[in-house]
Amino acid sequence: MTGIVRAWVDGWVVSRGAAPPAVEPWGFTVDVGLPDHVTRHVLAATGDAVEESAVREVADTVTGTGVWLKVFAHPGVVGPWLGRGWHVDPEPGFLMTAPLTATGPAASGAADGGRALPDGYRLRTWSRGGAGHALVLAADGSWAAHGHVAPTGATAVFDRIETAPAHRRRGLGRTVMRALTGLVVAGGAGTGVLAGTPEGRALYESLGWRVDAPLTSARFTG
Repeated sequence: MTGIVRAWVDGWVVSRGAAPPAVEPWGFTVDVGLPDHVTRHVLAATGDAVEESAVREVADTVTGTGVWLKVFAHPGVVGPWLGRGWHVDPEPGFLMTAPLTATGPAASGAADGGRALPDGYRLRTWSRGGAGHALVLAADGSWAAHGHVAPTGATAVFDRIETAPAHRRRGLGRTVMRALTGLVVAGGAGTGVLAGTPEGRALYESLGWRVDAPLTSARFTG
C-alpha cells in the first residue's frame, strides 16, 4: 500500500502543479503554495498500520495555518490524536484503486468520442504538462463536468472529477472517467488511483474501483 500512496502523491502534484514531494521517515511533504493550502503532509501507512505516535509527531510540528494533514485511517480514529487548532473533516475520503484496461468497466466507451453523452453536450480531451484532461461542455458552452489524470508509470492518478450541480445525474461523471481512462491506458498505465469523496464513491465503484483505505483530511487553523 505504501507504493499506492506514493503513486497518489506523485500524480497529485502533477495534477495540481505542486512541488515535488519531499520524502520523510513517515511519508511525504508537499509544498502547494496556496494561501489556504500552503503545505500538506501525507502519511504513507494505511489502515491498521497507521500509528498514533507517528500522527502526533507530525501534527505537533505544525504551527502555521493552512497546513494540511492526510492520514489513511478513519476520522473517528485520527481526530482524537490531533491537538488544538486542527479542524478535521468528519466525513472520510477514500483511497481507491482499479485495474485499467481498454475493455474494463472503467474504460468502456472511453474512445467513443462522447457519443454516449446526452443531446447538446460536447466532450473534449487533451494532454498537457504531463497530465490528461477531460471537459464536458453544455449546449450553451458553459462548464458541465471535468476531470484530470496524471500518469505515474504503471499507475495513473485521477483527480478533481467534478460535475456542475445543474448537470448531475446525466452520466457526465462516467463519461469523464471513461475518457480519462482511455488517455492513460493508451500510454501503458495498468492501475488507477484516486482519493474519492463520499459523494463520488458510488460512481467509482460502479466503474470497478474498490476502496483500499479510508482517508482523513485535517487542516491546521491555529
